[in-house]
Amino acid sequence: MDDRKRMGKDKEGAIFPVAPNLSEMSDSYLQFIEEIKDRIQRQRLSVVLSANSSMICLYWSIGKAILEKQQEEGWGARVIDRMAKDLKDAFPEMSGFSPRNIKYMRKFAECWPDYEIVQQVVAQIPWRTNLKLLDKLNDPQSRIWYARQTVQNGWSSAVLDVQIQSGLMERSGKSVNNFPAALPPADSEMANQVFKDPYLFDFLGTDMPRREVEIERKLTEHIQSFLLELGQGFAFVGRQVHLEVGGQDFYIDLLFYHLKLRCYVVIELKTCEFEPGFVGQLNMYQSVVDDILRYPGDNPTIGLLLVKGKNETVVEYSLAGYQSPIGVAEWKNRISQSLPDDLKSSLPSIEEIEKELDK
Repeated sequence: MDDRKRMGKDKEGAIFPVAPNLSEMSDSYLQFIEEIKDRIQRQRLSVVLSANSSMICLYWSIGKAILEKQQEEGWGARVIDRMAKDLKDAFPEMSGFSPRNIKYMRKFAECWPDYEIVQQVVAQIPWRTNLKLLDKLNDPQSRIWYARQTVQNGWSSAVLDVQIQSGLMERSGKSVNNFPAALPPADSEMANQVFKDPYLFDFLGTDMPRREVEIERKLTEHIQSFLLELGQGFAFVGRQVHLEVGGQDFYIDLLFYHLKLRCYVVIELKTCEFEPGFVGQLNMYQSVVDDILRYPGDNPTIGLLLVKGKNETVVEYSLAGYQSPIGVAEWKNRISQSLPDDLKSSLPSIEEIEKELDK
């Protein structure tokens, strides 16, 4: 085939390259499709033995080959349709060679140019989940972050979709805390990544109550969604856990154990803005849990205070001097917050609801 590309002119006389038609690229294409068939044939056994990772690597190599050939030969998009037909004819028992899927192979190779990353990370993720990364995310940093989290946490495609929509990457590691001062460096870094800000309780719906005890109850009723929002490693211990201190009764809102951090996590939920006094109450609960529940080998109990709003400077000063590890984050219910303005104006305010409840 002549190495020179055909040129054309538009209405204004500007010259542009013209992609060769299928008949013109016949010899080059026939050689190329035979190479692709040979590549598939050689990897069929390994695809059977380690189905997902081998298939992902095969798809990447096909996509990369298409990109290179299109750049070298100037082939247009129609070559994908011809490839799909030829590969289906050659391997009728194999699925995955539809025009749409071959286009995804090309996009997959384009978005993941580093084959080492493909082998180590994305080849460990099902193809359907990889497509979610391609469709939902536009930058390499986000893709690799969510890909690694998917491998680490074993997320399904549906769970990954939820995490992307919730902006998990932007929220992770954002709580205001005293972890660097209260924990060894390795534990501090891990704890900082475990907690986020804000926490999203959208699964509670639009009829979410305003009293803390009722919100706690609804969170435990939706424990699976709540655990998903908390993140990997949390095991639910109890709600309104009773503590007797000096003859007085106290109740922990929510108590968890974190399997990776190897410690109890006390969660206090507030339906108001942060107040410095909340930290002292949480610290006391942590001390009691460390005294009566903590086993030898467990790490110090971590406290997480969830509030409706906070001044970060006030929080930082409030945490100063405490030796117990404490994080402070906001919780939100975006469904109720996203109501149209005209509908919001017709609803009673929080203050009005609280007055009615207190009657």
